[in-house]
Amino acid sequence: PKTDIVFLKVHKSASSTVMNILFRFGETHNLTFAFPIGGGNQLFYPQHFLARFVQGFSPRSPRRFNILCHHMRFLQSEVQKVVSHSAIYFSILRNPVQLMESSFAYYKGTSAFSRARSLEEFLSQPYRYYNPADSDSHYARNLMTFDFGFNPDGEVSVKRVQLMLKAIEASFDLLLISEYFDESMVLLKEMLCWDLDSIVSFPLNIRDSSTKSSLSNTIVEKIKDWNRLDWEIYTHFNRTFWERIDRDIGRERMQQEVKALRERRAELARTCLQGMGSVAPKDIKDSSLRPLQHGNAKILGYNLKQGLDKETELMCRRLVTPELQYSSALYKKQFAQKHP
Repeated sequence: PKTDIVFLKVHKSASSTVMNILFRFGETHNLTFAFPIGGGNQLFYPQHFLARFVQGFSPRSPRRFNILCHHMRFLQSEVQKVVSHSAIYFSILRNPVQLMESSFAYYKGTSAFSRARSLEEFLSQPYRYYNPADSDSHYARNLMTFDFGFNPDGEVSVKRVQLMLKAIEASFDLLLISEYFDESMVLLKEMLCWDLDSIVSFPLNIRDSSTKSSLSNTIVEKIKDWNRLDWEIYTHFNRTFWERIDRDIGRERMQQEVKALRERRAELARTCLQGMGSVAPKDIKDSSLRPLQHGNAKILGYNLKQGLDKETELMCRRLVTPELQYSSALYKKQFAQKHP
């Protein structure tokens, strides 16, 4: 199994669920994480990543970490200073239409979104609300482009788009697609030589459907236009995603692998969860399993079954622990004082 990994955590793209997979694998295999200085969950985002943002990194004796997965704005030359040269790089993309709808709810407090009553209103006159100079403007336009390290307000020329796609292809070994999450996990498992239990997961940091809004065709087209760079990234890598499946796995075997993954997830849900599924934040009984609530989104979580044996309880707890709590537990473990 591969143990040196860089995951570019793109906002609002099922990346918290992927992070849980990496946290669990790292914890059970005693791997080191490149944590932000002082803990926390962002590597000084939205600045471009620098090696010195990582706790325990020193240019004099560069220490290599196994897994780099906290929120960052990608800059490969700096990333290479903290991970091994053989590290596997991957990220996950989401359809920019759903991504924008999700961002509008989740980042409602940002300068671009806070004064617009609805996404429709924002898109009718985006420049009335959006100022590229605002420090949080990236949440409102071409968010994936920004996270990959590029200028979200750049012109959309054929040449520029080609250069951007080539740069991403040169840096990343695999780009997952969140709409095809299970197929993505199968590809990831193959590339990392992991077993099924390492990539099985429950969806984390997901919104209650009551806070999701349906979008008209007009709005969909406006979102694509406004996020044209993201749209170019998404459509290109959605295509190469399926090309890769056809080349490396084949559709038939992919179906079998996805079936096995879903069966295992259902089995774990029966073992671990009260009521088999996610619940509203107010219904989560164990406060340590309650996810952070943000903006206008209502983030769901889970209740574990009572009376599980110790080993099963630990496995189940890892599967449902929200990102911030899991991250801080791993941080404390990695930087525990050796001598009191």
